[in-house]
Amino acid sequence: MARMKFLCDADRCIECNACVTACKNEHEVPWGINRRRVVTINDGKPGERSVSMACMHCTDAPCAAVCPVDCFYTTADAVVLHSKELCIGCGYCFYACPFGAPQYPKVGNFGSRGKMDKCTYCAGGPEEDKSLVEYASYGSNRLAEGKLPLCAEMCSTKALLAGDGEIIAQIYKERVTKRGYGSGAWGWMTAYKESIAT
Repeated sequence: MARMKFLCDADRCIECNACVTACKNEHEVPWGINRRRVVTINDGKPGERSVSMACMHCTDAPCAAVCPVDCFYTTADAVVLHSKELCIGCGYCFYACPFGAPQYPKVGNFGSRGKMDKCTYCAGGPEEDKSLVEYASYGSNRLAEGKLPLCAEMCSTKALLAGDGEIIAQIYKERVTKRGYGSGAWGWMTAYKESIAT
């Protein structure tokens, strides 16, 4: 079975926010919640990079590890989803997630902020596939229709990739090789601009 993953190529992202708009429109996400957002690093300076961020559907999801009511579950495609029926709005997942994926509809103390919402990888929720109940709580279930998440499909520069993790890794590897980065694409020199003293 495929392991569904996201990857955002920072060399291609132009901060157009089409992915954010596509997600909000497809799922009718309420005001104040952003299942996906574009983060810009070094804004307006040389080396500026933008990255589209959402739930990364971690293999060993920290949100699931801290949830006191076990509302998180992983599908056969390795998509991390949650049940809004079980969620108590405690906020533990919000603090555990390194990507800031869990969102809450109201401002206030935890427990009074409502049920948590996050990226579903366009895979709906625990309710019956493509049902009105599922759509009302989680939005469209594009995976059940054999489609990829709309955020990735709407990306005009193909910076945001979604699909089988192995295929995405191969696509990115080809891009890095074509750019001439070779094995130095990631590593100590790229991250810290200095060599390791040996």
